[in-house]
Amino acid sequence: MTRNAVVIGAGIGGLAAGVALGRAGWTVTVLERALALEPVGSGLGIGPNALHALDAIGLGADVRGFAAVQGSGGIRRADGRWLVRTDLGAVARRFGDPQLMALRADLTSLLADHLPDGALRTGTAVVSVDPGEAEPGRRARVVTSTGELDADLVVAADGINSVTRQTLFPDYPGPRFAGVTAWRFVVRRPAGSVQPAESWGSGSVFGVVPVGDDLIYCYASARSGADAGGDDEAAELKRRFGGWHEPIPALIGALGPDEVLRNDVYWLAEPLPAYHRGRVALLGDAAHAMTPHLGQGACQAIEDAVVLAGPATDLAGYTAARMARTRMVVTASDRATRLTATTSRPAVVARNAAVWLAGHLAPGLMIRQMAPIASWTPPA
Repeated sequence: MTRNAVVIGAGIGGLAAGVALGRAGWTVTVLERALALEPVGSGLGIGPNALHALDAIGLGADVRGFAAVQGSGGIRRADGRWLVRTDLGAVARRFGDPQLMALRADLTSLLADHLPDGALRTGTAVVSVDPGEAEPGRRARVVTSTGELDADLVVAADGINSVTRQTLFPDYPGPRFAGVTAWRFVVRRPAGSVQPAESWGSGSVFGVVPVGDDLIYCYASARSGADAGGDDEAAELKRRFGGWHEPIPALIGALGPDEVLRNDVYWLAEPLPAYHRGRVALLGDAAHAMTPHLGQGACQAIEDAVVLAGPATDLAGYTAARMARTRMVVTASDRATRLTATTSRPAVVARNAAVWLAGHLAPGLMIRQMAPIASWTPPA
């Protein structure tokens, strides 16, 4: 008997769910309200855990083919002094795969190209979702701007402001502002060498990561008030980071005013009671939106998709398999955000000293701290 799944949202998580369910034998429909797939974001970290998940749906080799391997890195101060250097080649030796960096558009295109034929419906907004729990055996129903769909499974991958989550759990408090703003952009590699690094200042972070031979992905975050953005985010970056070490000023100087993505950072600080209700499963940011400071948001969504499509996983099993792990990652991401967002001078000095000492007295500590997240493999 054919099983029918409707996926709401065509971001990384929704597309991964569509591919995974299609390969597990489901008939899949992926609904996207935008008229075309326009990937939000610029660069995307792909950890070993996400590569293991992508292998499970047959796409790991493709991603390894276009993503850039991060072979070295570390943490610097705003003046350029290194606090700690890390051989990221040790990631592959420890976890079986490297840490990769890719353009989000490339991963989006790969996933979309491997959806079942005819699965993607753009320009289709979801009006309401009935989880189908009122009567035993009753199917779920999705009402859209173009009609109604009945489904044996609905996957809500509709983001941090998920309307489906609000429908399933109306008393849930919703996203919380993390007190920081994030910026992202991609520029051409400037003349000279560019070392991948994350630089820490007082309440601020600036990351520089090569993506391929001629592109640099940059990300930044800083303490900020919500809705405090202006018309020229390149000028805002120059104001905040223009006095930091090279190549940061040069990279910012190559930007136009409309080439920066700015987002106030929100996260789901309170755990949901479950990641499902009736025939509906929440996935990715709809279930466990996290701050970006560990680079695991998309990785956890891909894990969700593979577990959800597993042959032995019902929806209660999906919640059981994913809730404890994703809450661990959400909590760890929040700790990383608070560590980098501190503005107290004594706290900044103590933080930097602790990172320097750990790097010199306990080499390999950073890699070992990655283990709970990076060592994940899909269930058999």
